[in-house]
Amino acid sequence: MSELFASPFFGISLSIIAFWLGTRIQKKTGLVACNPLIIAIVLVIGVLLVFRIPYEDYNQGGSLINLFLAPATACLAVSIYTRVELLKKNWLPILVGCTVGSLTSMGSVYVLCRLFRLDEAVTDSLIPKSVTTPIAVSISGSHGGIQAITVVAVIFTGILGSILAPLLIRLFRVKDPVAAGLSIGACSHAIGTSRALQLGETEGAMSGLAIGVCGILTVLFSMVLL
Repeated sequence: MSELFASPFFGISLSIIAFWLGTRIQKKTGLVACNPLIIAIVLVIGVLLVFRIPYEDYNQGGSLINLFLAPATACLAVSIYTRVELLKKNWLPILVGCTVGSLTSMGSVYVLCRLFRLDEAVTDSLIPKSVTTPIAVSISGSHGGIQAITVVAVIFTGILGSILAPLLIRLFRVKDPVAAGLSIGACSHAIGTSRALQLGETEGAMSGLAIGVCGILTVLFSMVLL
């Protein structure tokens, strides 16, 4: 059995099955809180604990899945391209909105980390929480952050954003799909973008655009803050 668990196919299969079950549960219940990613994480952890499977064995296949993060992010360019005329028309509010969103996200984390007297490594790990995982991990690693903490923070931020964003849009009566999409992408990256796509094609395209713009801005701002 140990040879089976150490096989890359085990980690890949377990991840796919766990996410599939999470998707089925979310569709069955219809609850936003039943996020497929959360359910998949809980299921994978449960299997590893019950069968006492070392994380290193699971990660033989799990690490291969990480290779698809960057291509999956790049695929968002397709939805952006379909709204290229809209981008040209709204380039200034898009740039300003993404800049304010990035500064607010990074600045608030920096202030809170200083307020609670967290050490430099944790601060560096949390600051890029609102950008997509490949960019966030790169920023964190290059500045001495703990990449595991960064990944958890990015996932938590994305899930929280995907749950709360539609509620906040209704609460503040945001009618412009461009503004709605940008706000979701700026604060909750790819996970939020999957939710934005459910709200509309324009929201999804703008959210995907915000991922790229905010990623670039966060890299630049991190040179000053970190």
